[in-house]
Amino acid sequence: TGKMPIKTRVTEMLGIEHPIIMGGMTGTGTPELAAAVSNAGGLGLIAIHNAGTPEKARRDIRKLRLLCNGKPFGVNLTILPTMGEPPPYDDYARIIIEEGVKVVETAGSSPKKWVTLFKSAGIITIHKCIAIRHALSAEKYGVDIISLDGFECAGHPGEDDVGNFVLQARGAKVLTRPYICSGGVGDGKQIAAALALGADGVNCGTRFCATQECNWPSSFKQRMVEASELDTVLMLRRLQNTCRVFRNKVAAEVEEIESKAGDDFDFGMVVALVNGKRGREAEVMNDADGGIWSAGQVVGLIDSIPTCQELMDEMMTEAEETVCVRLRSLVSMGGPRIRSRL
Repeated sequence: TGKMPIKTRVTEMLGIEHPIIMGGMTGTGTPELAAAVSNAGGLGLIAIHNAGTPEKARRDIRKLRLLCNGKPFGVNLTILPTMGEPPPYDDYARIIIEEGVKVVETAGSSPKKWVTLFKSAGIITIHKCIAIRHALSAEKYGVDIISLDGFECAGHPGEDDVGNFVLQARGAKVLTRPYICSGGVGDGKQIAAALALGADGVNCGTRFCATQECNWPSSFKQRMVEASELDTVLMLRRLQNTCRVFRNKVAAEVEEIESKAGDDFDFGMVVALVNGKRGREAEVMNDADGGIWSAGQVVGLIDSIPTCQELMDEMMTEAEETVCVRLRSLVSMGGPRIRSRL
């Protein structure tokens, strides 16, 4: 790690060494990956819905705590519309509180109910927002940290299509709580840029999926290394339920069906291609073209499959060098001119 650690409001609030959070991820957000991030100095989170049942959720939290050796960790609770019976959200929330989890990230629908519940239990809350208007609402509900999610992100970028260069700068203008830059982050220069724009840290998802500790098969990771920033697909746009996924054979097929159908597009036309069961089977078969898998535009920056510790050290060293060497050299060149104006 660099000799000049970067300290922000977020590192202080969460008690972490580096301003890097691994947000909740379906499938890949396992205790093993989250613990690897926490042990490397960031904050790792498990997505509690991965557990499937409340009993398994409790076991996952206990396993994560054990693997973290006293380092901070968190749990993600994502509230999303479902086709069938909704997950047992109330049970999950109760278990999070009973197990003494100290940090919770909420995502999906309005966090009011959950934030109120978690705050009353003394838990630090992070809420993922894809729009400034949602972030302002979350602040009203008492959320401690906003995760401001730009259009580059994997999964659900929303329908506003605002990239992080504008979104983060808007956050600096209007938000009062600390916020972290989420979506498209994969190297240290971007961490320095996020801090310059006003963020107090970053959230990485896709980048942590291309590490040794991630449970994705080798073929998925290799495809990310080979990919450019153009290798993602925005599917289900016409349903106002946009998902950014890796551009593989299945995603290209979905894109084509949606494009040809136009306004007549219906979810039933692609449900067999995009369902989670097919995705899980593709993972088991080590088949990167077998199903849909989420990935952000950051795949264009991924050129290695390190351990989480190696990745964290590399990103923080680059962030510190960017701030202390490159940016400082630019300022000192203009030093006398700035002084003369004061």
